[in-house]
Amino acid sequence: MTIISAYQDAGTYRGAAVICGTTHKTVKRVIERAEAGGARPATKERARNYEVVADLVVERVKKSNGRITAKRLLPAACTAGYTGSARNFRRLVATAKKDWRAEHHRGRRPAIWSPGEHLVIDWGSQGGVHVFCAVLAWSRWRFVRFAADEKSATTLGMLGECFAELGGTPQVVLADRMGCLKGGVVANRVIPTGDYVRFALHYRFRPDFCEAADPESKGIVENLVGYAKSDLLTPLLLNEELNLDRSNEAARAWCEEVNAVEQSQIAAVPEQRLDRERPLLAALGVAAAADRASAGAAQGRQAVVCADRVGPLLGADDPDRH
Repeated sequence: MTIISAYQDAGTYRGAAVICGTTHKTVKRVIERAEAGGARPATKERARNYEVVADLVVERVKKSNGRITAKRLLPAACTAGYTGSARNFRRLVATAKKDWRAEHHRGRRPAIWSPGEHLVIDWGSQGGVHVFCAVLAWSRWRFVRFAADEKSATTLGMLGECFAELGGTPQVVLADRMGCLKGGVVANRVIPTGDYVRFALHYRFRPDFCEAADPESKGIVENLVGYAKSDLLTPLLLNEELNLDRSNEAARAWCEEVNAVEQSQIAAVPEQRLDRERPLLAALGVAAAADRASAGAAQGRQAVVCADRVGPLLGADDPDRH
């Protein structure tokens, strides 16, 4: 016996359900579909309890450039008539922020690095120890050293040692807006210090700086800073009192290790890519080659080969900038 026949005999949904061995809800759906000519009944649009404040949320999200939180916006929504839960309201705000960001995306695309073009540098610190990190962008060759400060002479000394390790100079050195290299800012453009300009002329590269409040533009070296802290600096701080000489020896060994294994983003070994990239780097020149020859004797100083490499470039009356 069909559900429709059972309903006609019993006259009730529950009676037909008992006869057919199903539920009264199923009987009701079958009968309503039959009465509608066999077509599925139209689904009724369910009312949402946040519809009364949906426009308010969109307006506040737009006004705050997608930064306002549901917690801060909830009191205003309750005043406007919202009676639902905080969880449901958080979903509404999250959806509004997602829609706003989709329409106001900056359009950033992954950087496409060219061989011999960019060296990206940055400082990090942990436990009173400062770590200088540099990445040759195309080959992902990494350079890490420790220091006791982030002064101008120290930074330039680290850069000089990095160039010596590379065996050449890239076209551009991209740095964060670090105070030791920044002389000022005009129209959101960083003016490098005189010491940094003389250093760049000596090594024949163009100094460049990241955009303000734009960490994506130097994420390649930010990742290295975090990696060096967790994998290199933290074990050194836990095992013994940090000594710069021994720590920099450990940093050299660590760099040799990470540069000799395949890097996941490029699916290649950085040291092998550097061999292909090195002919595109600018030659160091006679003075820089002499510095490279004397680098081994200067490993015990705080800023490695800082005095030999940077001293002649700094004016006597120019103090270190912090």
